[in-house]
Amino acid sequence: MQRTGFLLAAAMLAGAMALSPAEADYRSGAGAPPLLLSPDLTEPWVLQLQPHRRQMRAQVTTRPVMRQPQRMERVRHMGVAPGAAPQQKVQRQVDPRFLPTTVAYDGKHKPGDIVIDTEARYLYLIEKGGFARRYGVGVGRPGFEWAGTHKVTRKAEWPDWRPPAEMRKRQPNLPVHMAGGPKNPLGARALYLGSTLYRIHGSNEPWTIGRAVSSGCIRMRNEDVIDLYDRVPVGAKVHVL
Repeated sequence: MQRTGFLLAAAMLAGAMALSPAEADYRSGAGAPPLLLSPDLTEPWVLQLQPHRRQMRAQVTTRPVMRQPQRMERVRHMGVAPGAAPQQKVQRQVDPRFLPTTVAYDGKHKPGDIVIDTEARYLYLIEKGGFARRYGVGVGRPGFEWAGTHKVTRKAEWPDWRPPAEMRKRQPNLPVHMAGGPKNPLGARALYLGSTLYRIHGSNEPWTIGRAVSSGCIRMRNEDVIDLYDRVPVGAKVHVL
C-alpha cells in the first residue's frame, strides 16, 4: 500500500517536471498571456479567442469590389449603337374626338338618314327624339371631293375590292381584284351609294380617320362601320355635304 502511494507521487512529480515553465505558469494562472482580439472584426468570436486557428479560414478583406459596368453590354446586346437611345415603337391612334358618340340634332333630316359633313369629318346617323349618332370619318383628298344625295343600294360584309380602271391607271401597282379580309382596303363592311363608285366602308388604316386621304370614298374604323352597318338598311338616304 505504501509502495503504491510512493509510485503515484513519483508519477505526478515526473509530469510536473515535463511541463515548460511558461506552460506551468499558464496552468497555475500566475503568468497567463493577455487576451488579444483579432483586428479583423469579421472573424467569428470563437476564432478571435483561438488565434492559432486563423490559418484555417480564408483571408477576409474589407476592400470594396469594383463591379464592371453592364449598361454598355446590354445596349450592344439589343443591337443599338453605344450612346444611342433605344427607339420606341410609334403607335398610331385615332384622335379621341373622332370616336363614336351621341349628340343633339335639330336639323331638317329625318331619323334613319345619314348626313356626312366632309369639312368637319363627321358622319351623323339621325335618330329619333332630336339626337344623332356621330362617327369620325376619312374623306376624299383634294381633287376628289364631292357632294350630293344618294341611297344605300347594297351592303356587303368583308367586301372584295376591284379598283376602278382610273385608279389603277394612277397607281399601276394596284391589283385588279383583292378578296375581302383584314388586309383589304375596304375593311369589314361596305355600304354602296347609288350607281356611283363611292362607298362608306371600313379601313385597315384607322389612324387616317379625320383626314382627307381617300379617292372619294367615306372611310370609317372597322368597329364603327360594323355598328353603322347593323343600324342602316338598304334604301337609307345618304346626304354628303
